[in-house]
Amino acid sequence: MKQFSKIVLLFIVAMGLALQSFGVNPKDKSPHKVYLFAYATEKDKGHNGLHFAWSNDKVNWFAIGPEHAFLKCDYGRWGGEKRMLQPFLFKDDAGLYHCLWSVNETDNVLAHAASPDLVSWNRQTYVPVMKEGNVEKLSVSAKGGRYHIHWISKDKPYGNSTIDFKNYSATVSSAQAPLSTEILLNGGKQAGSITEVDYTLVENLIKTAQAVKYKNTHNKTSPESDAKLFAGLKPLQAKITIDAKKSKKISNLLTGVFFEDINYAADGGLYAELVQNRDFEYNTGDKTGNDATWNHTTAWTGVFTLDSLNSIHTNNKHYAVVKNGAIANTGFDGIAVKAGEKYDFSVFAKGAKFTVKIKDASGAVLAEASIKPGTDWKKYAAVLKPNKTVVDATLEISTTGETAVDMVSLFPQKTYKGHKNGLRADLAESVANLRPRFMRFPGGCVAHGDGIENIYRWKNTIGPLESRKGMRNLWGYHQSMGLGYFEYFQYCEDMGAEPVPVLAAGVPCQNSGTGGAGQQFGIPMEHMDEYVQDVLDLIEYANGSATSAWGKKRAEAGHPKPFNLKYIGIGNEDLITDVFEERYTMIVNAVRKKYPDITVIGTVGPFFEGADYREGWAIADKLNIPMIDEHYYEQPGWFINNQNFYDSYDRSKSKVYLGEYASWGSTMYNALAEALYLTSLERNGDVVSMASYAPLLAREKHTQWNPDLIYFNGSEVKPTVNYYVQQLYGSNPGDAYLQSFVTLSDNSEANKRFGVSAVTDAATGDLIIKLANVLPVSITPELELKDIAPVGAATYTLFTEKPDSKTGKPNVTTLSAKEALVKELPPYSFTVIRFKTK
Repeated sequence: MKQFSKIVLLFIVAMGLALQSFGVNPKDKSPHKVYLFAYATEKDKGHNGLHFAWSNDKVNWFAIGPEHAFLKCDYGRWGGEKRMLQPFLFKDDAGLYHCLWSVNETDNVLAHAASPDLVSWNRQTYVPVMKEGNVEKLSVSAKGGRYHIHWISKDKPYGNSTIDFKNYSATVSSAQAPLSTEILLNGGKQAGSITEVDYTLVENLIKTAQAVKYKNTHNKTSPESDAKLFAGLKPLQAKITIDAKKSKKISNLLTGVFFEDINYAADGGLYAELVQNRDFEYNTGDKTGNDATWNHTTAWTGVFTLDSLNSIHTNNKHYAVVKNGAIANTGFDGIAVKAGEKYDFSVFAKGAKFTVKIKDASGAVLAEASIKPGTDWKKYAAVLKPNKTVVDATLEISTTGETAVDMVSLFPQKTYKGHKNGLRADLAESVANLRPRFMRFPGGCVAHGDGIENIYRWKNTIGPLESRKGMRNLWGYHQSMGLGYFEYFQYCEDMGAEPVPVLAAGVPCQNSGTGGAGQQFGIPMEHMDEYVQDVLDLIEYANGSATSAWGKKRAEAGHPKPFNLKYIGIGNEDLITDVFEERYTMIVNAVRKKYPDITVIGTVGPFFEGADYREGWAIADKLNIPMIDEHYYEQPGWFINNQNFYDSYDRSKSKVYLGEYASWGSTMYNALAEALYLTSLERNGDVVSMASYAPLLAREKHTQWNPDLIYFNGSEVKPTVNYYVQQLYGSNPGDAYLQSFVTLSDNSEANKRFGVSAVTDAATGDLIIKLANVLPVSITPELELKDIAPVGAATYTLFTEKPDSKTGKPNVTTLSAKEALVKELPPYSFTVIRFKTK
């Protein structure tokens, strides 16, 4: 306890010094009323949110946590577009604080949020009521039960009024100029508003800012900081008691995978197609910023023309016309082929005879075939068998006449489980080897898209490949939809994983850059009935009989039996607004009414705290949503310091699906922080039903997000050390958690770095003990088992590397149970002990 006491003492001293820096001595008698100044930072500092300063006399002002914003604007794309201009703060007669602001200089939108304490803010509303957009001054006054807003734009005064900050009167020219206040703060002028408040509120703001700073500092752990924190720490003894009588049922679906088409995870990744832009449908709009080099000819070389007259399908308008020449496709950073293996070539073609060849980088022909098409579009096929293994081949089509081609495809015959239009075998097997109990797809942000027109529509991804409707990927490339909903369901079935499709909640991604700023603009209500029907049709497609309208389409694709869908996600990391709630509620109620056995998984935003999180949970409580999807990406120290995160969750309310999480990094230190945290998820497996690391896949040189669980190129799969932690949990699940009691050390920080989880698996009768040691010293366990005893030998899996290592694999041995229960746990290690019991 000495180390813990020392940390607490240092924190108290720091708080005292901080309070002095904020202009108050803790020993002084606090004033009852003071002045609070609300402002936003200047343009050169990013307009990064609402800040406060306080004063006794309106002359001497003291900034409160100047680096901490107490409210940030959620309007616009993440990053520099989320801004706050000219905030005005006031308190209403009921004691509720309101903040209004302009979101930027162009969109003419007035934003509003309210808070009881200036720390916890409710959902934000955005209404386009401004005239000129560039607000210079803003103020609010109350009269006759209405709020009157005044502002100046381009030196002209305007005004309107409201009772709820959602519906405003018409904006008119105003004779009343808004109030304007400037103060001197930290040597410069700041514009904002002044409100008289109780000093206790200021104290709470100061404590909040300091707590955030302390937590951020405390979460910045690393092997280097560990060396200082645990300097002189000797190897430890751990007495561990596992009591089988004190057990509880936990979810048997705890570990799964989340697939999103990010980092070229689908085309150029899991989807086995080797030809890029096979249908000539890439276009400049796919890329952020309309990249002119990204177009219908991307990945193709040679002389050809594009045509769209009499195309093979309305969803696939463009095709290539080759005349007395050749065109070649370079695939995704080259086409990787293996000597002696067979590849299925197919193409829609018409016109003159042509030859198809696989060539290496020197131009040598590795395989070839000739095809003589007719005068009308028809699909043709050939099998190519390269005589050499290369990673940078090209696929060439040549003709001495005039030939039109579309849907040019080269597929390895060795796909995962041998499916046509299947998955790349080594990648699919790497995912399957995680032993996932479920798979969430197709996103992520991809599911709700970049603007309303980019929302992912599952019906565009089924049926013949030439009829599927490709579209721009939110992450800045093109989705062919060759990997569509049928293939996703089939992959889940092949892995023995529950399918968990996620559909947009009638709103696009809150990071949308098109069709409005973020998801503030949802699908128009007059089109929502059609969208809701799409959601219901998906469930019929998955579960309906082969004679039902959508079940028939599944049967026609080769799967007459239902996929037995049990879960469906509605929404993903959504901005919780009125626009969202109205559409979300429609979808949830419709699914619940028609398919009461389907478990709906809701959403509470992208973070583990904040307005989206609180408001999302409030809606879940109101609608009685059975499961909620939480997300967080944090430093490894966060996972170390928050192992009790779910201990206080109400077991009578919604279950949790931790749909996306990861510590920032792909080192052993990160992997062990995750392993440690997962012991707490198993402990809370009665409320946390599912969890999946994210993102799953990333093609080298094409990553939009790091870290990822599995990296790959055209010929190699490169699992991270994080992958092996996930694999150990996926391979060693349980359905009952046994209470464990641990006595380790009087060092509170050391205690946090050692995690124990004991589960039993009813199907095998095994006891599985997981031991995570995130310390720079070894730990010798003394494991006592109560009311449960080992039978036979133990499978002992040890995963240990240097904490900064990015490579390594677990080592599996067989030991006697007695030896396994006392074997020393190396520094920075994760151990799994498994044996039969009686």
